Amino acid sequence: MNLLFRVIVSTILLATPVLAEVPPFPSTFRTQTVYVGNVDIHLRIGGKGPAVVLLHGYGETGDMWAPLAAKLEMDHLVIVPDLRGMGLSSHPEGGFDKASQARDLATILNGLHIDRFSLVTHDIGNMVGFALATQQPARVTRFALLDAPVPGIGPWDEILKNPLLWHFRFGGPDMERLVAGRERIYLDRFWNEFSADPKRFDEASRKHYAALYALPGAMHSGFAQFAAFDQDAIDNRAWAATGAKLEMPILAVGGEKSFGPGMAAVMRTAATQVSEGVIADAGHWLLEEQPDATVKMIDAFLSSSE
Repeated sequence: MNLLFRVIVSTILLATPVLAEVPPFPSTFRTQTVYVGNVDIHLRIGGKGPAVVLLHGYGETGDMWAPLAAKLEMDHLVIVPDLRGMGLSSHPEGGFDKASQARDLATILNGLHIDRFSLVTHDIGNMVGFALATQQPARVTRFALLDAPVPGIGPWDEILKNPLLWHFRFGGPDMERLVAGRERIYLDRFWNEFSADPKRFDEASRKHYAALYALPGAMHSGFAQFAAFDQDAIDNRAWAATGAKLEMPILAVGGEKSFGPGMAAVMRTAATQVSEGVIADAGHWLLEEQPDATVKMIDAFLSSSE
């Protein structure tokens, strides 16, 4: 076994979620923590069949995927990590550029003896998944991206001018002091402003994620995810400058009240087979705001043989 792939904890059933009352993963899922380089990555694994990797974004953890995982486990092997520095994964000093995080995942999948897999990603997970797809395109069979742009791809510079995205440049020691002990207030801003209806991001979920982001080092790591965007844009533009395009089938999904069809417009600048999906009456938090419609769209895409 690769020495970088050290199993620390395994075969723990997810009968109840950690810390609070968010929708639980099926009890058939197990958790497993693996050591990759300088970071412990917390995983949830369940089901049987073709592999699919679900990557979360900021303001949440892999716990967000429970409704989709419950559907996909019937005919997929479902792997759901917490990204480095987030959730129950550890908080290293660096490595928050998305190319490095993609290498985390490649090492994990190698250790699990998974050669080919689909990707379903949201928010910062889109950026990590995109890096992984550019690094190892032959391994990614299908790729669904949910409601967030990718640094350096398409109209990235114009997207950065949107005043709602001020948090992309928010960080550093003084900013950490400002939010210390006020994590819930800071995160409420995301859940409220990026929802079509803030009530759909329920109180139990808010308490759950706020507790995870209040763990030691968690906000520092979260700010580091955003601070790495400049390097991510450099990396992605260097890849695009070679003339490369992603050739696997891609589903680009936006919330009607958020990125909407703009998701597909972004991805068409970097890929050859892009389908557009829009979730009606939803903002950014698709699985909280419209879980049934989102699960149905993703499941149909992954099940398609076209």
